[in-house]
Amino acid sequence: MSRPSIRPDAVLIQAVIAGALSFAHLHDLAEAAGQSGWKAWAYPVSVDLLLVAAWRRLRNARRDRSAWTWFVIALGASLGANIATAGLLDLHQVPAWLRILVAGWPALAFLGGTLLVHSTAPTPAPAEPETEKPAVPDVALQRADEPVPAPVPELAPAPEPAPVKPAVPAPVVPAALLDHARKLAEAHRASTGSPMPADALSARLGLPEDMTRAITDQLQLA
Repeated sequence: MSRPSIRPDAVLIQAVIAGALSFAHLHDLAEAAGQSGWKAWAYPVSVDLLLVAAWRRLRNARRDRSAWTWFVIALGASLGANIATAGLLDLHQVPAWLRILVAGWPALAFLGGTLLVHSTAPTPAPAEPETEKPAVPDVALQRADEPVPAPVPELAPAPEPAPVKPAVPAPVVPAALLDHARKLAEAHRASTGSPMPADALSARLGLPEDMTRAITDQLQLA
């Protein structure tokens, strides 16, 4: 895996030079205000870190007033040190108010960094849901001079025909059963002088109704 190559950029070089000069000016001003040794070198780091923290907070929340406040304070401290070391201020005789500002800067920078890190960014207001427009029904346009067609009455559905029951075929009567029934009918006629009724024949034979009806039809009994 090849490592990405770092190409020199004019903007990057300019930023490094400007940062180094500002760092040196802040160090010179802190040292002139009575902060010697490592303390003079810590002041530029404190100012630049507060400036970076405020800038990062502004990238996430543009309307955060506290981020803008600390960004202006850190930028003012950096610009003030650059201007003060440009010959407008005698670094051998620093006024008392500047010594007080330099001495109180660590506490101010610590407060600003803590507020920027631990305070919550304002959340944007939720967007209101778009109200759906009521659907407009489609209306068929018709000229006023055209006659309006009369409504066509709906025809009632034709009734379905009743299902036709299939004709039940007449049962086949065996010849022996038919001869037996004929003998019973003739015996009844000989003894009574009248034809044998169909119900009496059905009782004597003990057959189903359809079979008895077929026998009486063939014998032509009443």
